[in-house]
Amino acid sequence: MKSKKGFCFAALFLLAGFSLLIAQTDAEGCKDHPLFTRMPNHYIEDCEASDFDSHEFYLDEAGNTTVVEGAKTYLNYSLVEGSPAPSALQILRNYINAAQKIGGKVIYQDRWNAYLKIVREGSEFWVDVRAFDGGGYRLTIIEKKALVQEVTANDILDALDSQGFIALDIRFDTGKATIKEESKPVIDQIAAALRENADLKVSVEGHTDNTGTPEGNKTLSMKRAEAVVAALVQAGIAAGRLSAVGWGQEKPVADNRTEEGRAKNRRVEVVKK
Repeated sequence: MKSKKGFCFAALFLLAGFSLLIAQTDAEGCKDHPLFTRMPNHYIEDCEASDFDSHEFYLDEAGNTTVVEGAKTYLNYSLVEGSPAPSALQILRNYINAAQKIGGKVIYQDRWNAYLKIVREGSEFWVDVRAFDGGGYRLTIIEKKALVQEVTANDILDALDSQGFIALDIRFDTGKATIKEESKPVIDQIAAALRENADLKVSVEGHTDNTGTPEGNKTLSMKRAEAVVAALVQAGIAAGRLSAVGWGQEKPVADNRTEEGRAKNRRVEVVKK
């Protein structure tokens, strides 16, 4: 009887160890990012990936930040139970050294975080390394890219007829009214829509998020609206059919407290007159 109890106890012990081993393997579908090798004795507890998303990166002690958009990878690493726990500094140094070996640089570092930038093979990566007590850490990596808005002249006309306006993701240089090259096709489609409907008159209306001052944002949004009008005139649309308005941060369509909300609020609307 005693030997049977000992056998059952040993079996339960082995089963518990096997269950722990299973629980401490990578979550299904998760794997390391190609840029980095994980810290020893860690497994991926959970992960997320998106073709296009955004993340906020700190730039300095003053709390200045920048939002970077593109392909996003999130990896949450936990320490295998019973393994020696690395310090937060050890984790951060590991990733800083790995980034520097492939040409990366540190944007900002504090006790628990390292913000890195890597330009490699024509791609720009931003990395947020967050370390925790107990040896766990997480990585958020953005491969910077612009989302190309696929919109046609027909889409614009349909929206103007049904809703009276359309919100367009026209990109500008940061803090300026210079239209980015990737947004030129959107301008071309607005011009095509106006050519197809010769009687159509529109107001081009600029909007910002709440970063900066209300006065500065209103001025910037007006300049950006005027830049779009100028680009349409250059494309052959009569100036008399166009007007420009700058609303600044006065008409948000999303929550400015989140990165996603601020991105939605930075927009240009074409409004039917």
